[in-house]
Amino acid sequence: MTTSDLLLTAVANTFRSKTRTILTILAIFVGAFTLTLTSGLGTGINAYIDDTVSAVGSSDTMTVTKASDDAPGLGAADSGPAEYDPDTVAAGGFGAPGATVVALTPDDVTTLEGVEGVLAVQPTQSLSTDYVEGTSGTKYAVPASALVPGQQLTLTAGTQPDDGTDLQVVIPTSYVDALGFRDDAAAVGQSVTLAVTDATRTQHTVTATVVGVAEESIASPAGASVTPNAALGTALFDAQNVGVPADQVDRYAQATVRFAADATDDQVAELKDRLATAGYTGTTVADQLGTFTTVIDGIVLVLNAFAIIALLAASFGIVNTLLMSVQERTREIGLMKAMGMGSGRVFALFSLEAAFIGFLGSAIGAGVAMIAGSVVSSALAGSLLSNLPGLTLIAFDPVSITLIIVVVMVIAFVAGTLPAARAAKADPVESLRYE
Repeated sequence: MTTSDLLLTAVANTFRSKTRTILTILAIFVGAFTLTLTSGLGTGINAYIDDTVSAVGSSDTMTVTKASDDAPGLGAADSGPAEYDPDTVAAGGFGAPGATVVALTPDDVTTLEGVEGVLAVQPTQSLSTDYVEGTSGTKYAVPASALVPGQQLTLTAGTQPDDGTDLQVVIPTSYVDALGFRDDAAAVGQSVTLAVTDATRTQHTVTATVVGVAEESIASPAGASVTPNAALGTALFDAQNVGVPADQVDRYAQATVRFAADATDDQVAELKDRLATAGYTGTTVADQLGTFTTVIDGIVLVLNAFAIIALLAASFGIVNTLLMSVQERTREIGLMKAMGMGSGRVFALFSLEAAFIGFLGSAIGAGVAMIAGSVVSSALAGSLLSNLPGLTLIAFDPVSITLIIVVVMVIAFVAGTLPAARAAKADPVESLRYE
């Protein structure tokens, strides 16, 4: 009997006892269905986290601040008012409400550049915009958030702002209609006016070109801010600092430090220690999102554990199904061996039956899970998760789906080895005499 004959015979024999086989397939279906959904949940959420990370900054950068000894500091609990320190500045959106940090100066930038492992340092300019105005003629209050090195905004239209000399800005999608633009795509290429007020209470306006429209995310909610490129950021920063004493202009709440892209976790930890020794605090994007990703991974792991338990339970069904099949086909097995079919071929025949049962259960389970997951994800995106555009709660990776099917088939194959071995060891004479 050739290999193709073995395969065809195994497929045909699978449905000799339709009811028993279908029940076994349903048991496998439950495990594969659950495993596919939990895998899709992990894929969807992790993809969203990756997009969020790129919207916050690059994985090879960290935010560096210099905490005040007397101020609450970043993320500190409320412990009462802190003594005023003229060298501190508000931490802004970075840290807990009311948190302050010691302002970074050009000397601090030079110190940071000299720390071992630091490749580049870029101070973060604090921008205080008054309003943004589009073709509608109405002025809307909006903050501006400087682009962090390596940051990739999640766009609905247009492109990322570049490092050229042209004044460019990315606006939030929630501002498109209000500013007088037909839709996100129509806003790209249009001009908007940004205003800032300097230290003498004189208002300055700067005109910039919209190069992109940003989507909401947990890192940058729609309506949170407009994002200027470096050239526009510098123009706004210079305008708002007119009248500020020269020694007070270059004061920054934080700076972005770039390190080697291939740095290991231990090397990053060592860099943080060196920064701490120099009097600074370094926080990577992974640090900011670490707890969130750990919780999600833990939830997915627990759900996957339940799916594995269901598959293990189904494997006992496979053992039962094939043991009954071996018993019912004892005379047939004896006849096959009497006609020259070796024990290895008999073993392969029953093992292939087990693998085929695993394939049917896993393929059907994965297919139904993909359909159900897509429907649920779409429904949630338009209701409960509507405030998180760009989030596909349940997404499916073809490689992961294929891996699930293969794993289930391997589990089924292993479960079928016991009855297959019993069939292979059957004595042909005794089997032929079996009633």
